[in-house]
Amino acid sequence: MDTSNNSNGAAVATRSLQRIIPAVGTSDGAGVKLQRSIGSMQGARLDPFLMLDEFSSDNPDDYNAGFPNHPHRGFETVTYILDGHMRHEDHLGNQGDLRSGGVQWMTAGRGIIHSEMPQQLEGRMRGFQLWINLPAAEKMKAAGYRDIPAAEIPVAELPGGGRVKVIAGQLKMDELSLGGAMQGLTTDPLYLDVILPAGTVFSHIVQRDYHAFVYPYEGKLKIGSEDAPRHLKTHQAGILSEGERITVTADDGEARFLVLAGRPLREPVVQYGPFVMNTREEIEQAIHDYQNGVLTAA
Repeated sequence: MDTSNNSNGAAVATRSLQRIIPAVGTSDGAGVKLQRSIGSMQGARLDPFLMLDEFSSDNPDDYNAGFPNHPHRGFETVTYILDGHMRHEDHLGNQGDLRSGGVQWMTAGRGIIHSEMPQQLEGRMRGFQLWINLPAAEKMKAAGYRDIPAAEIPVAELPGGGRVKVIAGQLKMDELSLGGAMQGLTTDPLYLDVILPAGTVFSHIVQRDYHAFVYPYEGKLKIGSEDAPRHLKTHQAGILSEGERITVTADDGEARFLVLAGRPLREPVVQYGPFVMNTREEIEQAIHDYQNGVLTAA
């Protein structure tokens, strides 16, 4: 971990690249092809983040089957569409229409049964789905969701060029501060989508003990201070050390990447497919409730 000084002269620890989790090809739903980094294998989680999937294809055969009705319990899903058009429906009668640049933030809580189906027959479908764990005290709360169109997501232009979309949390740079579209959650997630011109630097202040990772989906990055940077390639999740500052440089061309950080829950995680609870008994109860049609009962 390297240190630098802030505007007040105090030493600030810059996070280093601690571990790399490459995205691996897989499929989900009714055969949607995607790449999974966080959550791709046992031990590849980063509390409170359970999974990050990236989907990107110009071939409708890779995505048109979508994600028909399926259940969730015990966590939140965040679907961010870069390109394309996807429709959401759930057992509560909610319907959402995700278009390019939009986000759907869904809290499964006690239980939700929903579908996510592409509404295009051709063209590019590209985006991400992130799973964020819920604390034990919130796993059985009522389900709900929020659709956030692109126009409602704050965007900051960076002084050195590039821009940042603030999906969740608070943008905290030496020159800029901006609140995101989602705030006030227990895990206090930070979710940024950053575009950087070649050779420029993005430096962001974070809580020292929050877990954080960076995911470049276009281009390559250098992580850490100028004295000892490490390199991160496209489609690799870079797990960061503790520290008060994340410093990222676009390496060898323009880069686009996600920055994610959150308050760790430090609770047991037991997962069985779409159910994420704290104990095996709670998982068995979730399966029982689903099989008996009471997963979503109040």
